[in-house]
Formats: sequence, structure tokens, C-alpha cells
Amino acid sequence: MKKRLVLALVLVMLLSLVGCGSGGESGQTGDEPTDSSTVEDGGQQTEDTSQQDTSFSPDDAEGITAAEMREQFGAIPLPTEPLVIGGVAKAFENEFWRTLKEGYEEFGQKLNDQGIDITIDVRSASSEEDEEGQLSIVYDMINKGYDGLMLSPISDSCLTPGVEDAMKENIPVLSVNDGIIPNAEHFVLPFGKEPGQMAADYLGEKLGGEGKVAIVMGMPKAYAARQRTAGFEETIAEKFPNIEIAEKQNADWDRALAKDLAETWINKHDDLDAIFCNNDTMALGVIEAVKESGRDIMVIGVDGTSEAYEKIRAGELTATVDSFPRYMAQFAFEALLRIQAGQQLPTVIRTPEVLIDATNCDMDPAELINWTEPVFE
Repeated sequence: MKKRLVLALVLVMLLSLVGCGSGGESGQTGDEPTDSSTVEDGGQQTEDTSQQDTSFSPDDAEGITAAEMREQFGAIPLPTEPLVIGGVAKAFENEFWRTLKEGYEEFGQKLNDQGIDITIDVRSASSEEDEEGQLSIVYDMINKGYDGLMLSPISDSCLTPGVEDAMKENIPVLSVNDGIIPNAEHFVLPFGKEPGQMAADYLGEKLGGEGKVAIVMGMPKAYAARQRTAGFEETIAEKFPNIEIAEKQNADWDRALAKDLAETWINKHDDLDAIFCNNDTMALGVIEAVKESGRDIMVIGVDGTSEAYEKIRAGELTATVDSFPRYMAQFAFEALLRIQAGQQLPTVIRTPEVLIDATNCDMDPAELINWTEPVFE
């Protein structure tokens, strides 16, 4: 009896060890995952971001425009000590994020020209799906003792653990552009719903208040995709009740997926008038499908990439909403310096956006947003 009891206890202990050790500290398992939404390549388990906390929105937070920041807080205090600043983008495969990087570096050069010893290190994940890789970059910058971080998360909350660690080390963090980090203290970004609102107003006027449209969304777990879509839908419902939103589906920021969606919708609806896309990458895929169909369908994107401008000039893309990442980056860098100097900025600094079509696509971007060079003291 005692022998059987001992054997049973040993068996229970062995099973417990197996259960505890199956994941290991690295999160690796020997079995196939039961939920593919939580697994990256190589079996590396990551946070499941399929269900995001959408209770926080910078659109609803206290904020001022970037121009008001300069008006209220005056010249930018110059640092008195050497600084190393980190910037983390989504993925440099997208021109938008390469341009944001250039903006950070341009502002860093302006500080160097003022005699300030400042280093700017801007990196990105390998793709716009590589949430774990992006978080690893943040951890590396924290471990190296960077003096400030400007972060553009791939999805809501994916960088939250890194921001928590940065705050413990008293490293100031800004959430920049269209992603949100709920525990960040400051956000530098455009008004999230504005691109959708601008696109809806533009199409509503072009269609004379009647017609049929569709929406190509980005990644549903991304704040920008949700807000841009909501802005479009709300504006159509409020101002243009005779315009029908016939289709809405995500293409995860992907050009080929967006083209496939558009082809399906064009074949399904012989009276489709327009397609609004949450970014230019997807809009470029959609206009390929429109061209191949021979149909006259308006297409609007968001971001203001150089290829989008080229397609507008060629008469293929109807419009894009440009958020001017080169200048957004410089506003963000400016806000970071103000915070480091002890200025009490509001939670949100809103950066400008402009709808671009054939009437203004050749204007100087600085003129479009009334950009002025920063003043230092």
C-alpha cells in the first residue's frame, strides 16, 4: 500500500514538472500551438493582441496642436548634457516609416548644428507583424541607458512592457503617430479619426451625396485602422445618409491583399463608386484592380507616400490624406526635449494632416502645414 502511494506521488511530481517545463522561460514549446494568433515564426510565443483594450483613445484626451505647443511654451530649451535618443518605427519596408526616420535624423542634425552632442538611433521591426522584434529593440535601448524614446507601436499595447521598464528607469517615452501605448504619458500624433472624416467629406461632395462605397481596413488591432474607419463611417452616416457603405474588410496594410479584395468587390458590385483605404500601400493595390477592371472608381488612401503623389499626378489615385511624417518626427523630437527640460506638456500634441488631390499635390508641404523652423534657446 505504501509502495503504491509513493509511486503515485512520484508520478504526480513528474507530471507537474513536465507541465511547468513545457514552455520554459523562453516560451518555446515542443507541440504545435493551439492558437496561431499568439505565435510568431519559430514557435516563439508572443502576447495575444487579438483582443485589445480600446477604452483609451488619444482622440479623447487633453491636447493641443503642435503650433499651439510652440506658441504656449516658446523656444525649445537646448540640452546641457550629451544625449542618446532612440526612435522605434514599425517597419522600414513602408516608405512612411523611412520618412519618419529621416525626420528624426534631420532634427538631430539641427541640434548638432547648435553645438549639442546628441545621437539619434532609429530602428524598426523586420515587418509590420513583428511585434516581438519591435519590443526587443525597445528593451535593448533601455538596457543601453538611452535618454529618451520615441515609439510607434505595431499594435495597441505591444510595447507596454517596455514602456513600463523605461518609466522605472526614468526614461521619458513618447508614443508617436498612429499606434497607441496606453501607459505612455505623452502622444504626438494626428487626430485619429481625421483621415476618415476628410475622405468621407471629399467623396460625399464628389458623389453629390449619393452612391456606393467600400472600406479597406488595416490591421483591426491597430488604433489607426479602427479610428480611420470609424471617422469615415460616422461622417458618411451623419452627412451623407444616401451613400451606402457596401463592403468593409481588413487587408492588414498589405498591397496584394487589398488588390484581391478590390477585385472581388468590383466583380460583385457593378455600381461601386469609391473605395477608401486606411493607408496608401493598400490604396496602391486597389488602383491596380481598378485599372485592370476598366471601371471608373475613385480611390483614396492615407499617409502621403511619394508613390501616392505620383499616382495622383497620373490621374490613377483620387486622393490621399498626408500626415507629413518628416515634420511629425521633428515635432515629436521637439516635444521630447521640452519634457526633458521640465515643461509640463499636455497629454497629446496633435500634428497636421491635409487631404491631397490633383489641386494641391505640387504644393510645398511646408506651405501646406505652415511649417516654421524650430527656435532654440
